[in-house]
Amino acid sequence: MHLAPRIAHIAGTDGDGWGIYYRTREMIRAGERVLNLTIGEHDVKTDAAILTAMHGAAMAGHTGYTFGAGLPELRAAIAGRVQARTGVATRAENIVVTPGGQSALFSAHMALLDRGDTGLYCAPFYPTYPGTIRATGAEAVAVATRSSHDFQPEAAAILAAASGARTLLINSPNNPTGVIYGRGTLEGIAGAVREADLWLISDEVYDTQVWESAHLSPRALPGMAERTVVIGSMSKSHAMTGSRLGWVVAPEAVVEAITLLSTVTTYGVPAFIQHAALHALAQGEGFEATIADPFRRRREIAARALAGSQAIRAIPSAGAMYVMLDIRATGLSGNAFAERLLEEERIAVMPGESFGAPAAGHCRVAMTIPDEDFAEAMARLAGFADRLLP
Repeated sequence: MHLAPRIAHIAGTDGDGWGIYYRTREMIRAGERVLNLTIGEHDVKTDAAILTAMHGAAMAGHTGYTFGAGLPELRAAIAGRVQARTGVATRAENIVVTPGGQSALFSAHMALLDRGDTGLYCAPFYPTYPGTIRATGAEAVAVATRSSHDFQPEAAAILAAASGARTLLINSPNNPTGVIYGRGTLEGIAGAVREADLWLISDEVYDTQVWESAHLSPRALPGMAERTVVIGSMSKSHAMTGSRLGWVVAPEAVVEAITLLSTVTTYGVPAFIQHAALHALAQGEGFEATIADPFRRRREIAARALAGSQAIRAIPSAGAMYVMLDIRATGLSGNAFAERLLEEERIAVMPGESFGAPAAGHCRVAMTIPDEDFAEAMARLAGFADRLLP
């Protein structure tokens, strides 16, 4: 007896890159004080009014099967939000509701890739990306970006990797770097995607966390709506990570394919969660800004703490809840830096190597602990790094 080979194919050979996080979690369980900057999880919980709406919907009887693309009223609300934020005409028929953004990523790739295909993704990358692509039976190929170029993807690199590829996965605002892809970058990506005849899968779950410039969905660029699939989620915009409510925005044929897939996998998202999401979306942009504000503040806290450091170069963070730090001046790898920081300072960060080779010699800071603790962590981190200088 043996497991299906597809499971080993999903796992790949590089591990999941989350060793520091698992170790930190065990230290905290053992009662140690660790300033944990590893995980992209809000330090505030889901708003009580959203939970009340969820409870009310469940008590009202919305507890049955919900197979299909999602509640019509929720699909319409998501479509309206997308159209208002991007300027691209969007109908409910362009939306399929999924159990979180990760399910949306999986479903989109399952609809567009098959065994023997190649799916591209930009590195540094969120750790589930290559495994999600490999879950389809396809091969996952990284398109490297450069720290010296602020990790903005370049069209030439995409085209160099595009032979045999069918999809390209991008993420802006970006996890792990905090970078927002500018218009020039996105126009270059769009040109490469059209030249190579690729589907573009755009993970935009951080679209409400924008500190500088503006978020531009590539779906809004000329000729891109028909070949772009957008991933959205309530997790980051509404602090609803555990509710598992995401969506895909796509041409109708892709929505129909994902709906068919959901029938044989998830059978839909619980209706009481969908009703809670509908309530949350109705709170508008002001509510979403309130959820994002702590990370805006902490970005400034990080900038002040790092301003005098000789050992750290911060990648310009224009969005998302992360800051990526170039610590190569210390002479340490990202892994070695993170290990020593945890051991000597009880501060936990993710080594850049967890997010792919282009981030080697960097570390990712999640701005997800209260302001006072975050300020302490960043000041101590900067002092630690400076002490390591030759």
